[in-house]
Amino acid sequence: MKQILTMALAALVIGGSAYAQDKKADNKNKPVFTTIKSNPITSIKDQNRSGTCWAYSTLGFFEDEILKATGKTYDLNEMFVANKTYMDRAIKAARMHGDVSFSQGGSSYDVLYCLQNYGIIPEDAMPFPGSLQGDSLANFNEFFSVMEPYMAAVVKDAKGKKLTPVWKKGLQGILDAYLGKCPESFKYEGKTYTPKSFAASLGINLNDYLTITSYTHHPFYSQFAVEVQDNWRWPLSWNLPMEDMKRVIDNAIDKGYTVAWGGDVSEDGFTRKGLGIAYDTKKVQSLAGSDAARWLRLSSTAKNDKLDSLGVNAPEIVPTQEMRQEAYDNWETTDDHGMVIFGVAKDQNGREYYMVKNSWGEYGDYKGIWYMSKNYVIYKTMDFMVNKNAVPKDILKKMEDALKKKTVTD
Repeated sequence: MKQILTMALAALVIGGSAYAQDKKADNKNKPVFTTIKSNPITSIKDQNRSGTCWAYSTLGFFEDEILKATGKTYDLNEMFVANKTYMDRAIKAARMHGDVSFSQGGSSYDVLYCLQNYGIIPEDAMPFPGSLQGDSLANFNEFFSVMEPYMAAVVKDAKGKKLTPVWKKGLQGILDAYLGKCPESFKYEGKTYTPKSFAASLGINLNDYLTITSYTHHPFYSQFAVEVQDNWRWPLSWNLPMEDMKRVIDNAIDKGYTVAWGGDVSEDGFTRKGLGIAYDTKKVQSLAGSDAARWLRLSSTAKNDKLDSLGVNAPEIVPTQEMRQEAYDNWETTDDHGMVIFGVAKDQNGREYYMVKNSWGEYGDYKGIWYMSKNYVIYKTMDFMVNKNAVPKDILKKMEDALKKKTVTD
């Protein structure tokens, strides 16, 4: 018995030592971030079970713009934007006989369009997200299960016959039942506003915003509608060379602005812990002791475990313009999430990251903040919205010259 106890104690000591060594090894790979620049942002929100990252991220961006311009903090209402936008999107779907995407997603421009055309309201001027369904946060599962077949009946089952205006009333009833009815007027801090007058009172110029992308299938320093389903309003984005696109983001952060970013977070390098790294998969395979064939057979969980174990020491690709285009054309880069870039940090190896506010609540290792490497962001950006005053002057002049040239040509 004494020998067994001795062996057990020895095993515990050895096991504890091995655990300590493993923790030490893990700590070598765990990022230690030093903030280089962090611009003020409003509170982290939680979109919960709703596909409204576009509304949460872009309203967060505009809240930051108001904060920068006026010093005032606002909490703007995402469900007001969703209510107005889904009706507009349904009307577009009907006009296109259903041959256009009708889904929960959207773009930064949808929010800007709402602010310009319908105004905006503070958070407490409509029922709290999810409260009408007995939930504490937004939950679109039942909502869209009702709305999608309704629209399918309108635009597809009608089989080209004449539509009546009644369908709009029915859809508005669904929107109001699940999201809340948009108020025509409300009181805020003792004063009565309409949504439009409230938007006008916020202290920002809604004509100051533009969107930027970077692809080679359209000429640089021209504008085009980025060809993704959720860009259903077809607004035009400025097409810049990749390096100029990066300069715009860096200049915006340096000048105290934030950026409403839209792009791909479906990559292995975007972890649920709060990191985004553009892994060089071939180099990772060799570091993980795996060849390509074995790597492909690994489950997603096994791959993520190996990638997480490498941490900030994982090798990264250096994106090129050609790589961006190829990933876009072969559907490897997808338009699936929106967030707010607000700062820059570096890890213990000197690698630089953009500090990004997410809308998943205080989730992950950094309580709702993600650190996305600059390589990841530049590689996986679909497009982003920024204040035109945050654009470097030489780039802005090229845009203005291109517009003048187009006007003369037209």
